[in-house]
Amino acid sequence: MANRTVKDAKSVHGTNPQYLIEKIIRSRIYDSKYWKEECFALTAELLVDRAMELRYIGGVYGGNIKPTPFLCLTLKMLQIQPEKDIVVEFIKNEEFKYVRALGAYYMRLTGSSLDCYKYLEPLYNDNRKLRRQNRSAEFELVHMDEFIDELLREERVCDVILPRVQKRYVLEENNEIEAKVSALEDDLDEDMELEEDNKHPVEEPPRREEKERHRDRKRERSRSRDRDRDKHRERDRGKHRDRDREREKDKEKDKDRRDRDRRKDEDRKRDRDRHH
Repeated sequence: MANRTVKDAKSVHGTNPQYLIEKIIRSRIYDSKYWKEECFALTAELLVDRAMELRYIGGVYGGNIKPTPFLCLTLKMLQIQPEKDIVVEFIKNEEFKYVRALGAYYMRLTGSSLDCYKYLEPLYNDNRKLRRQNRSAEFELVHMDEFIDELLREERVCDVILPRVQKRYVLEENNEIEAKVSALEDDLDEDMELEEDNKHPVEEPPRREEKERHRDRKRERSRSRDRDRDKHRERDRGKHRDRDREREKDKEKDKDRRDRDRRKDEDRKRDRDRHH
């Protein structure tokens, strides 16, 4: 009973929310001491207190796959399915950075593509340091904006496969979301406009058509950058797959060589035994 999803929970991405975390990791979480002692009968209200106690993020670690408290609380959120307003409050929490990280992670797992961009992209302005425990149980430093970038771009974060989100430029082309313009680009545009004003001080203000063209150029630059990043990531994935295949081939060759050597040793041993 303690591990079941609440009765009135809505399916997420077409499945039971808890199933977003693969079965073997769920089983390890259910068996963990933290889950049994700290997550038992946890409500959405009490969840905030547990989240405030977090001191690092991470997925699983060690050879026997132990879950971090961060991952345990993520599963508890999937189990009890807190209201969206509560999750948004987690994300907007500026005092406790690990509460924010937990809310962002949960939103990425359960939110629509639009919600993911809407609530996570503002966190690119948060460059606070986070501690992350890796598979080897060692701690490493990562910044909040890096973590958010991983959530929006990587396929797996904290050892959980993330649901697919639509590419940003697709949403832009459908006019479902405004083009993303970096603060740096805004500053650059302002500098260029000031230069133009200094050259032509008596010119009339830009007409609406010019403003529209300027906005379209920004939107197209944003889409081009996203497409270039996607192509680059696809090339990197292809290289990783090729390297994995080469490693598998090398392993097969080593295995065949060991098998041949073992057979030769066995043949030599049989020859010696016959002569003796």
